[in-house]
Amino acid sequence: MSDKVAVENLFKIFGDDPDQALELLKQGKDKDEILDETGMTVGVQDTSFSVKEGEIFVVMGLSGSGKSTLIRMLNRLIEPTSGAVKIDDKDITQMSGEELRQIRLKQMSMVFQHFALFPHMTVAENVAYGLKVRGVSADERREKALNALEQVGLRAWGDRPPSDLSGGMQQRVGLARGLAVDPEILLMDEPFSALDPLIRRDMQGELLELQREVHKTIVFITHDLNEALILGDRIAIMKEGKFVQVGTPQEIVADPADDYVRAFTEDVDRSRVFTAETVMKDPETVSLSDTSAKQAAKRMEELDRHGIYVTKNGDIAGVLRYSDCVDSQGTNGTDVSDILITDYPKTEPDTHLFEVYRQCAKGVPIAVMKDGDFVGVVEPLHVFEALSGGDEERTKEAAEKIAAEAAEA
Repeated sequence: MSDKVAVENLFKIFGDDPDQALELLKQGKDKDEILDETGMTVGVQDTSFSVKEGEIFVVMGLSGSGKSTLIRMLNRLIEPTSGAVKIDDKDITQMSGEELRQIRLKQMSMVFQHFALFPHMTVAENVAYGLKVRGVSADERREKALNALEQVGLRAWGDRPPSDLSGGMQQRVGLARGLAVDPEILLMDEPFSALDPLIRRDMQGELLELQREVHKTIVFITHDLNEALILGDRIAIMKEGKFVQVGTPQEIVADPADDYVRAFTEDVDRSRVFTAETVMKDPETVSLSDTSAKQAAKRMEELDRHGIYVTKNGDIAGVLRYSDCVDSQGTNGTDVSDILITDYPKTEPDTHLFEVYRQCAKGVPIAVMKDGDFVGVVEPLHVFEALSGGDEERTKEAAEKIAAEAAEA
């Protein structure tokens, strides 16, 4: 997958003499020292990253970290002090005003935190505004606007004023306005932060569902790590105008780069970050026709597993538990059908770990299936370890918690 957006050594200095501030940065001065010495503010410093086509790239940081300044430099609403912003390998920092205007009209769209809907226009007219600026005919822009409203579930509200809509609905209109121009890149600056928590969670789910259909390249800004973990294919943690760490949600939570990132991640519900694919192992199997309980037990010992799947004519016949194989009276025989568990647990690679709690309580590895193929196994112990971060005491607690929840089910 190719890079849709590439940012190289981007800086933004707010003040009268940005070159002076850049020189002080090169000398090792930090943001606060430069402010004290010069009165200038370092908004973004030496930031480089790329965003793949169709990826949701989330920039997460606290207030003042530089994230909103950064996203506004991607379409030059804020002019960079230095560095490059490339869209399809074309540096927009070097473009003329008209070239930039065409990029904004045809390739990029932006959704802001505040809805900024025109109260004197209908919902559909608000959505069609970008198309009107582009010079699209009235009939065509209405059709495109209604189609965009259909995507966010609001087509029936097209001829109503924005004041008739709830806050969550108005934000969906803002999203539809961004989609109506069919942009390749969608810039979203804390679009859900003004919403109530429940509506915000709904909007996150709707955005993910919509992304499965439209496959836009999205740069999403947030101050909420949980939102970043839900939405991001990759996440950048930003502090004092710089990226502290960039990685997948699982990488950020499993291996925080420093104490700053660790402080954000320590209270994260890991069961909603890690998936079956994160912890699964290769799908080792034995054959039903020529494997004894003793041989199956030996193979599990070699693999350090508590269960192993059994195949018949290439298909899964069931799963064997190590304890059953050891306790079996027919240890030296070849028929393990009597101790074979045919009602075995199954899941898919993208299933989050909180969804496999009850399956873990069965004490056998969970078969991970993708498009009908057996692609891996998830051992209950590996689930517990992922949830505890490798801490033995927390692993024990996680195992006890899952067992208790399974018992209540």
